[in-house]
Amino acid sequence: MKRFFYIITLLTTLTTNALAQERRVQNRPYTDLRKFHFGVLVGTHLQDIEFENIGSQVVTFENGSTSETLITCDQDRWDGGFNVGVLGELRLNSNFAFRVAPAMYFGARHLTFRNLRNIEAGIEPKEQRQDLKTAYISAACDIIFAAQRFNNHRPYIMAGINPMINLSGKDDDFIKLKRYDIFLEIGAGCDFYLPYFKLRPELKFLYGLTNTLDQTHASSLRDKNKLPYTQSVSQAHSKMVVLTFHFE
Repeated sequence: MKRFFYIITLLTTLTTNALAQERRVQNRPYTDLRKFHFGVLVGTHLQDIEFENIGSQVVTFENGSTSETLITCDQDRWDGGFNVGVLGELRLNSNFAFRVAPAMYFGARHLTFRNLRNIEAGIEPKEQRQDLKTAYISAACDIIFAAQRFNNHRPYIMAGINPMINLSGKDDDFIKLKRYDIFLEIGAGCDFYLPYFKLRPELKFLYGLTNTLDQTHASSLRDKNKLPYTQSVSQAHSKMVVLTFHFE
């Protein structure tokens, strides 16, 4: 009997707390009823890139000599960067919205090449390194599905595509990326309704759908000694993990 009264008391307390939460004053109660609205975004991200190495290769140099090499290329860590932009969001109904978010992503990728046929001190393969700087202009197009608002927060999930233009790349780098790429992105976030604006933290994952490796780069190399490294890779797909704060 005591246990029964304890359960009743506990349920009554939880119900009272829930009702008390429901009676909280909502900040900006009409902000989601607008058909269209704008905002700004700032954030940080981690970049990675998946390479497909071709394995053993025979390279012919300008003097006619040949060399058999086995070189691997890898980004051996997730490298950080930052992103800034603006957004425009169209309300489709009470749960769905369409968002366009032009932004710029600045960062770099740390690449390591290992020549497995050239062993230094009989222990470790000879290494070459490249800092592949990136500066992207993007225009993400996303569909957002949001839950019903509860007090001053509203969780959501999103998915979409994000075409990007790469503004960086040098002709004397080992690896060069194509000018254009397109990403699939998926993520989740939550709206927090503050007295003067709406804050939206969002975490999303981006995966490049195209082979972003510039396969014509080998023909433009001035230093032909870099050819074995440039030709060691056949495909590259970019990845990003992005944490963004939207202010609307």
